[in-house]
Amino acid sequence: MTERLTAVANFAQQMMTGDRSGHGFDHIERVVNLTRQLLAENPVNGEIALTAAYLHDCFDDKLTDDPAARRAEVVNELTQVGYQPAEVDHILSIIDHMPFAANLEQHQELSPEGQLVQDADRLDAIGAIGIARAFSYGAVHGYAMYDPKVQPRENLTKENYRQPETTINHFYEKLFKLPDQMNTATARRIGNERKRYMQSFVTEFKREWEL
Repeated sequence: MTERLTAVANFAQQMMTGDRSGHGFDHIERVVNLTRQLLAENPVNGEIALTAAYLHDCFDDKLTDDPAARRAEVVNELTQVGYQPAEVDHILSIIDHMPFAANLEQHQELSPEGQLVQDADRLDAIGAIGIARAFSYGAVHGYAMYDPKVQPRENLTKENYRQPETTINHFYEKLFKLPDQMNTATARRIGNERKRYMQSFVTEFKREWEL
């Protein structure tokens, strides 16, 4: 890694260690590693992509009470370690436009670097680890695991997306949809494999629930 990317990694670790909602530094490291895998088949500016991967959750408004202050900390860190203004703007644009919630009502255009980071982040939301992360997030935020009387919602908006729901409904409202929304062929392939695993899990979960 370059010196400034190493500095960013250390900064992200300080920011995200301690999170118990499925967005801790272990998640960040997996997204970085998945980004590296995608870079091998989709050569773009690797340092920009990896920097965005390290920082993508640092000022997420679902993870902090003061996203503006956290965003300012990120900008200050990038500037201090030598990122140029155009690079900072590129990294922030990726982070701002890649979230699922940001794309619910209108598709957000991403640079080639941003597309890889978005794919990597979405891949970590599905499969076995995605299941564990979904239930971790639900537990932290007080979601019921499942309620057969509550049906998955259609036509979600950014405003109602994070209103309390059941964790099982989250699979239908978001997670099962992600493979079709991937930007790269590699991510679609991996995503569909992980989706099949999740579908088997949800089927078994409901079967056991109804015994």
